[in-house]
Amino acid sequence: MSLPERTAAWPFSYVDRVRFGDLDAMRHLNNVEFLRFFESARIAYITTLFPDHEPASGSDWGLIFAEAHVNYRTPAHYDEDIRTYVRAEAVARSSFRVAFEMRAEGDGRLLAEGWGALVGYDYAAERAAPLTDAVRARLEAEASEVGRETGASAPRGEVDAVAGP
Repeated sequence: MSLPERTAAWPFSYVDRVRFGDLDAMRHLNNVEFLRFFESARIAYITTLFPDHEPASGSDWGLIFAEAHVNYRTPAHYDEDIRTYVRAEAVARSSFRVAFEMRAEGDGRLLAEGWGALVGYDYAAERAAPLTDAVRARLEAEASEVGRETGASAPRGEVDAVAGP
């Protein structure tokens, strides 16, 4: 599939730039840094869905990143803009998945794809907790949109956070 066709299935994207400090000894984006790029996109996506959610607020209820699966496809290089597409999938009672796809802005090549599992968490009780009805409903609505043709030329909720080197 071409890049424009794929974006119809991804409701949100976030752009960041590969910095010198993100590189490994082989002079390409370190595998660990892929998770940081995904983290930035995932947090921006979640706060777009839930504007009142503040990941570092210290509230009693929040989300914990519990698991990650990454398929690395091709290296990213210094000063490249990386667009990370994200979407909600597999919503359950206490958890959900956020799928992602990372592409180089310049040529659209696929850099990595995968998903992360987030779990509702009660910080006061120090244990997993069910998602609230409102959170679950919003995530289920988002997940049900996946695969629908929107007719839009760009993903909804696009955020550009391009940082300089």
